[in-house]
Amino acid sequence: MVKETAYYDVLGVKPDASADELKKAYRKLALKYHPDKNPNEGEKFKQISQAYEVLSDSKKRELYDRGGEQAIKDGGTGGSSFGSPMDIFDMFFGGGGRMHRERTGKNVIHQLSVTLEDLYNGCTRKLALQKNVICDKCEGRGGRKGAVECCPSCRGTGMQVRIHQIGPGMVQQIQSICTGCHGQGQRINPKDKCKTCNARKIVREKKILEVNIDKGMKDGQKITFAGEGDQEPGLEPGDIIIVLDQKEHPVYTRQGEDLLMHMDLQLVESLCGFKKLITTLDNRTIVITSHPGQAIKPGDLKCLLNEGMPTYRRPYEKGRLIIQFKVVFPDKNFVPLDKLKQLEKLLPKRQKTESIEDVEIMEEADLEDFDMSQERRRHYNGEAYHDDDDDEDDHQRRGVQCQTS
Repeated sequence: MVKETAYYDVLGVKPDASADELKKAYRKLALKYHPDKNPNEGEKFKQISQAYEVLSDSKKRELYDRGGEQAIKDGGTGGSSFGSPMDIFDMFFGGGGRMHRERTGKNVIHQLSVTLEDLYNGCTRKLALQKNVICDKCEGRGGRKGAVECCPSCRGTGMQVRIHQIGPGMVQQIQSICTGCHGQGQRINPKDKCKTCNARKIVREKKILEVNIDKGMKDGQKITFAGEGDQEPGLEPGDIIIVLDQKEHPVYTRQGEDLLMHMDLQLVESLCGFKKLITTLDNRTIVITSHPGQAIKPGDLKCLLNEGMPTYRRPYEKGRLIIQFKVVFPDKNFVPLDKLKQLEKLLPKRQKTESIEDVEIMEEADLEDFDMSQERRRHYNGEAYHDDDDDEDDHQRRGVQCQTS
C-alpha cells in the first residue's frame, strides 16, 4: 500500500505499474509537453520529469511508496535534489546530457504511429519534418561579412548584470538576458541584416525521411538519423530520433515475441470439438482444430508455435501465438426441463455432497443476479458507505443489494 499516488497520477499509471508501463507513460507525456512543442507547459514538463526520475529508480520508488513526496525531499537514499528535466529527457531518448547538448545542436524527436502489422511485416514510411538549417545566404553569420560586431551592452556575454540595493549594506545581483543583442553577444546594424534569415542565422527547412521499420521492432523503439537534426552555427548538427508508437490492435496483444488473442467458444464447441479460422498479421488464414472429447475449459491457454512476432534482426525466428479461451454458456432455460435429465445422463456425475436430509436446521435462500459493475458505480458515487451513526441500523435494513431479474 503506497502512502500517496501524486507521482503515479502525474504519469497516469497505477501504483503497481511495471517499469515498461512507466517508460511508455513518460515517453508519451514528455513528447507532448516538451517546451519546444508546448512553451507554456514548462511546469507540467518539470512535474513529469520529476515523477519519472523517482519512480524509475527502484530505491527512490520504494522510499516514495513508504513516505510520499516528503520522504524524497527529506533526502533518504536518493537525496533531495532533482535532475534537470532536459537532461532526463535527453538521456531517455538517447541524446546524452547537458555536456552533449553544448557540443551539438538540438535533436529533433518525432513520434511515429505504427500498426502491429507494420511491426510484424516491416515497412517503409515517408515522414515530412521541419528542422533548422544554417542560412546559405549569409553562411550562418546573420548579415554581410564584417557587419557583425560585439554587443557593447553585454561585451559579448549575452547577459546583463544589475546591482539592486535591498537594504542598508545589502545588495542583490540580478542577471538577465541582454536586451541589446537578445542573448547573442553580437549585434548587426539593421541595414546589414540578412534578408533571408533576418539575422537569425538559421532558416526552417522541410525534410522528407524514409523510415525503414524492420520486422520485429517494438513499441517505443528509437530509429536515429545521425546528424540530420537541427543545425546551429558553431555546433555539430543534432540527430533526428523517430520513436515508434504502436496503435492498439483489435485482436492481438503483443507480449515480447509472443502474440496473445482471446477466442469465444460455445459450450457445445468446448465439449464436442471445433474448427476455427484465424487471420494472421501477414494476412494468412490458419485453421485450428479441437477434436471431440478434448474439452476446453474457461480460461484455458493453447498456443501455435512460430506464429508469434518475428525476432528483431532475426525475422525467421518467431514467438508463439497464444490463444486464451472463453466458454460462452447458454442462456437460461435453453432446453425444456424434461430434456435436462437426458443431458445430465451424458455429463460426468455430480460430486457427492452432504445430504439435505441430514441437516436438522437450515434456511432456504434463492440466488439472484449480481452486477459487479453496478456495485462499483455505487461505491464511487459514495452510495456504498454511510455515516458512522447510521451504519449499524442501515445495514440491518438494507443488507447487500442485488439486481433481480
